[in-house]
Amino acid sequence: MSEPILQASGLSKTFVLHLREGARLPVVSGASFELHAGECVALGGPSGAGKSSLLKMVYGNYRVDAGAIRVRDGDEQVDVARAAPRRLIRLRAHTMGYVSQFLRVIPRVSALDVVADPLLGDGVAPEEALPRARALLGRLNLPERLWPLPPATFSGGEQQRVNIARGLIAHRPLLLMDEPTASLDAANRQVVVELIGEKKRAGVAILGIFHDSEVREAVCDRVIDVTTFGQAA
Repeated sequence: MSEPILQASGLSKTFVLHLREGARLPVVSGASFELHAGECVALGGPSGAGKSSLLKMVYGNYRVDAGAIRVRDGDEQVDVARAAPRRLIRLRAHTMGYVSQFLRVIPRVSALDVVADPLLGDGVAPEEALPRARALLGRLNLPERLWPLPPATFSGGEQQRVNIARGLIAHRPLLLMDEPTASLDAANRQVVVELIGEKKRAGVAILGIFHDSEVREAVCDRVIDVTTFGQAA
């Protein structure tokens, strides 16, 4: 088997509740797992088990108390847990994508430009990036009349489709997904299942939270039970 794209080893995280006299809330302890090209792995467990926290640790939004998070970036292994901010920004720009539950973008930027932006950041010319963005928004059934509008006023499902399109339009070897179909109807959930399948066939490694059991069974190769990490915390 090829070298993993993601290796997490010995991860531990505790939140300190400063408004509760410094009370400590353990989240995970000794979390270890790896992810290879072309596979989709789900973080499983009940609400509060630490799934979102683990995903945020891998992306670098949460620092860890102990352990390492190694992401393969070309010929280099980058430890997200210890990477300098500039190195982490570069890793996110070219190697590690993220589809969150909620769309956070610059106000007054059109949905079309929001989706095309990752391609433009990769150096793709606008005359190629914009048609690709239109095609992906069309595939996700976002009405064309919305494309020139800022997505801040869209419905939750419309915003999520913009978010998915933005996260999937450019190639990233590692993709993190936090409940990507939570606000979608059955037809659009199926489109996302197809898009994830295409990413897997292109060799992308996907780590995600999929509460929808049908979606999870359709796209995931295995499930990591996060509660086993919480038991040690």
